[in-house]
Amino acid sequence: MRRARGKRSYASLLLAAMCAFAVPAHAERADRDKPVTLESDRMTADEAKKTATFEGKVVLTQGSLIIRAERIVVRQDGDGFQYGVATGNPATFRYKQDAAGYIDGQAMRIEYDSKADRIEFFTEARLRRDSGDDIRGDFISYDTRSERFTVKASSEASGTNREGRVRATIVPKKPASGASPAPDAGQRD
Repeated sequence: MRRARGKRSYASLLLAAMCAFAVPAHAERADRDKPVTLESDRMTADEAKKTATFEGKVVLTQGSLIIRAERIVVRQDGDGFQYGVATGNPATFRYKQDAAGYIDGQAMRIEYDSKADRIEFFTEARLRRDSGDDIRGDFISYDTRSERFTVKASSEASGTNREGRVRATIVPKKPASGASPAPDAGQRD
């Protein structure tokens, strides 16, 4: 009986870790209550270290969120905070924010830290929004509490046409329905 209870508690831990990794703070609220589904070629769990590793064409879904990676490792610390690392060529994710539409991201490595409420993207990092906004760099850090981005480039980014620089494309927001556009500065009455 005790061993069965231990397996159930580890399964609960694993599910909690995956939920925390899967749903960033500002994802669609309804997603948080939906089940997490994981598909992979293999899975290894280490109960003593409170880690689980999913390998081989890993697909994690929870509501509108989808993460695809070659490998996802999740762990929980002694205080109950969850950490996840997704790696791939690249690892990708897509999720729907409450009102802002979808965000797509990719990087060679994506890390989530529930204690710091931070998602970090390493190597060939890119975030895109439905609005057309597009941010690229070699490192992107997103603080989900403050909704603040930090993007860095590496001068060692050889073989890219970005010359080791950050690139951002911000699309102007369209005026609200019924609002008249701002007058052209070059127009005369």
